[in-house]
Amino acid sequence: MNKVLKILLVEDDNFLLGMYADKFRAEGFEAHIADNGAKGLRLAKEKSPDVILLDVMLPKMDGFEMLRELQKDAATKNIPVILLTNLSQKDEVKKGLMLGAKDFLIKAHFMPQEVVEKVKTVLSL
Repeated sequence: MNKVLKILLVEDDNFLLGMYADKFRAEGFEAHIADNGAKGLRLAKEKSPDVILLDVMLPKMDGFEMLRELQKDAATKNIPVILLTNLSQKDEVKKGLMLGAKDFLIKAHFMPQEVVEKVKTVLSL
């Protein structure tokens, strides 16, 4: 039997959060959701997800700060993080990748199914 993969979705737009959670669950993932960075960080430590889909613009703690915190903790620093954001400036992309993100997706450019495929690519599925 295959291991169920866990994804943590950190997104402050509840519509998108629900849509992505439903999409990943339909693909067989166990989806955990957080609507702010502080909650996302706590869930990352509690649930040890296989991958994190992380928005950058978040309340309480932004995605870059959450990435920094994940990198500091031995328990979470190896979890692949894919940034999902509307920020498309090159310096934002570079900053996210320098902080350890595996990939950077601009929300407006990807359909949910394409995001699922990207996640599977990062997880080598």
